[in-house]
Amino acid sequence: MSSLASEAINEAAPASVWRAIFAGLSASFIGIGLARFAYTPLLPALIDAHWFSASDAVYLGAANLAGYLLGAIAGRPLAARMNNVHVLRAMKVLVALAFFACAFPVSFSWFFAWRLLSGLAGGAIMVLVAATVLPHVPESRKGIVSGAIFLGIGLGVAASGTIVPLLLTLGLRATWMGLGVICVVLTAANWSGWPQGKEAAAPTKAAAKNSAGAGAASNFANFSIIYLVYALMAAGLVPAMVFLVDFVARGLGAGTHLSSIFWVLYGVGAIIGPPSYGFFVDRFGAKPAVRAVLLLQALAILGLALLSDRLLIAALTIVAGTFPSGIVPLVLAWIREKAPGNGALQNVAWSKATIFFAALQAAAGYAYSAIFAYSGGNHRLLFEIAAAALMLALFAEVLVSFLRSRSALKNAHGE
Repeated sequence: MSSLASEAINEAAPASVWRAIFAGLSASFIGIGLARFAYTPLLPALIDAHWFSASDAVYLGAANLAGYLLGAIAGRPLAARMNNVHVLRAMKVLVALAFFACAFPVSFSWFFAWRLLSGLAGGAIMVLVAATVLPHVPESRKGIVSGAIFLGIGLGVAASGTIVPLLLTLGLRATWMGLGVICVVLTAANWSGWPQGKEAAAPTKAAAKNSAGAGAASNFANFSIIYLVYALMAAGLVPAMVFLVDFVARGLGAGTHLSSIFWVLYGVGAIIGPPSYGFFVDRFGAKPAVRAVLLLQALAILGLALLSDRLLIAALTIVAGTFPSGIVPLVLAWIREKAPGNGALQNVAWSKATIFFAALQAAAGYAYSAIFAYSGGNHRLLFEIAAAALMLALFAEVLVSFLRSRSALKNAHGE
């Protein structure tokens, strides 16, 4: 964990809280960091080893995104039947099994199913992990702690650019199995680290009925701007996340070796993102942080579309890398500000936000792929579309805030 996060959390926190934070970090590392991002550097090896054709390998990558959507939908119902901790443990085990299963390319359907299940595990973890850990953390430190939890995503991106190439020297099958071993070790090490007792992600039937009852429509309206902005964030992050390596290798003519270094830089940004975004949330509040991040990221992605200098592209790559992992604690904090003190409502809203994000992320993945094909491999066009999506998100948030403030002012004068 970064020194920024450690210093911000370190207020004589009980050892149990630290164990819970590391359990959450390992869950996001396994379920999203490795399960999703380790596939990117493995893709060329799968094709070169003739395990799958290029087109089949791309569809197998998309299977994880589809599974993520299913996991986002299924996470809370699973927790209601069992409990958060049992589901989180099971999902980490499921990812490990998926890695071991992918070491044996029995068939396309076999591989697709296990990639789908690994995505499902990641979606369920995303919905449940913060709600399991954060109730045990002081309110003033929830932003930085949620950043520490989702630092695991960034560590997974960085690991995919460093550990995976090293494992590939042992062979493709050994790489899949090595990733499975890493998951087993981390799962075992954090098995008893989860907090017990106070958790908010799986409300009682009565609470769920109340949250879905008469106030459901007003609650949706209250959170709708968050759902919209988070979904547009998903549309904005896909091109850099999926096409950056190819853009550097072929678009800039830098070759595969240098492009792999850029992927590591992207991973460095992904490590910086969660604790730094969480820190700014604690200092300045969620809404100002959301606006600043949207503007910064829109400019960074637009820079990828317009610039050609490799050093500048490298700097922008680090900035862009902070986004996929950093927006998670950012949006969580925004939801908490919208429903202060209402843990059940916060978790319902976070679950819905994750579903909207996952749905548009999967749709955007296919849409960008189609645009890329029809444009003759125009990376810069994809970055321009992504920057526009982020600016649209910023415009929508500012407009809605303005209209709501104006309405509140009119009501106050009317009284």
